[in-house]
Amino acid sequence: MSEIYIAGTGIWYPDESISNDEIVESFNSYVDTFNAANKDAISNDQTLKLEYSSTEFIEKASGIKTRYVIDKKNILDINKMMPSVVHEDESKMSIHAEVGIKAGLKALENADMSTSDIDAVILGTSHAARNYPSVAIEIQNELQINGYAYDMLVGCSSTTFAINNAISDISSGIADNILVINPEISTPFVNYTKRDIHFIFGDGCVATVVSKNKNSKSFKIIDRKLITKFSNNIRSDWSYLARAASDEKSYDDLLFYQNGNSVFKEVCPMVAEFITNQLKENDLSHKEIKKFWLHQANARMVNLIVSKIIGSNDFDTSLAPLPIEKFGNLASAGSMFAFNLHNDLDPGEKGLICSFGAGYSVCSIIVEKT
Repeated sequence: MSEIYIAGTGIWYPDESISNDEIVESFNSYVDTFNAANKDAISNDQTLKLEYSSTEFIEKASGIKTRYVIDKKNILDINKMMPSVVHEDESKMSIHAEVGIKAGLKALENADMSTSDIDAVILGTSHAARNYPSVAIEIQNELQINGYAYDMLVGCSSTTFAINNAISDISSGIADNILVINPEISTPFVNYTKRDIHFIFGDGCVATVVSKNKNSKSFKIIDRKLITKFSNNIRSDWSYLARAASDEKSYDDLLFYQNGNSVFKEVCPMVAEFITNQLKENDLSHKEIKKFWLHQANARMVNLIVSKIIGSNDFDTSLAPLPIEKFGNLASAGSMFAFNLHNDLDPGEKGLICSFGAGYSVCSIIVEKT
């Protein structure tokens, strides 16, 4: 493979944030209202009594302290408990395009490039804003980029799989510079009435310029490795089939579902072994990896995976940055958020970007600072 680089990155996130105390206060108020309204059904064992959440529970379970969201007011309103959004429509730009352009322009600036340098746009996300036309093509049109563009979806690995596709396209010779955009507007699909998931997600977008040309900020791609293994433990059944389906499923049943304990037990050893094997295949010791920029699903998962790779629980927190503490789970954008915010390597030093999640899907990319 010819030398290919991550030439620049950019991030976007909303202005408003929600603290754990705020989201717990909202959730517990909802619990009081629900339990009071369903008092008789609960006493007759026809309905389960809802339990309180707490800041302590959230931080122990996830490591999350705050999350940035597109609509704080309505998410915290116990009569709404979801952001207020509008339908995709030809009369206005997609919300994914809006935030994608903001992050994309920052990535271009970081790479010292302009839109005229870009040959393609690849958009990867966990949840498509619409089926068609492709949001990537909308972004391409707005930025007046020549070439081609397309959307793709691989759950929480959509960002790294999209970067992998960009590397492949450049390696094949059909493009020199590709803008990868990963909008993760996650809060519309969160059921804020569920104790186990009401605190998890934030909104954000990351963009990456992948290029055959290096600059003073570039990271050379050393290796990339992907694997998928089917699992229903992280699932969303929302699709165009919902309109015509003859069986009954509520919106809540069609949205985000996660068997958190199974995901933790299955994914952590899988990812640790996957990365360990990749390092061996590249004749690298874990000691040569100065940063692990991992998927920001859960702080406990990140720390456990790194501890399995290096063989010790005793490591500096800077080895595996945790922007999840501030931003929450950003779905597929998390690993590159970590990279964008914590890529202070010296020339010649190596780091590893890795996503993992729904599918299961894993993509790991080893890079070296130029």
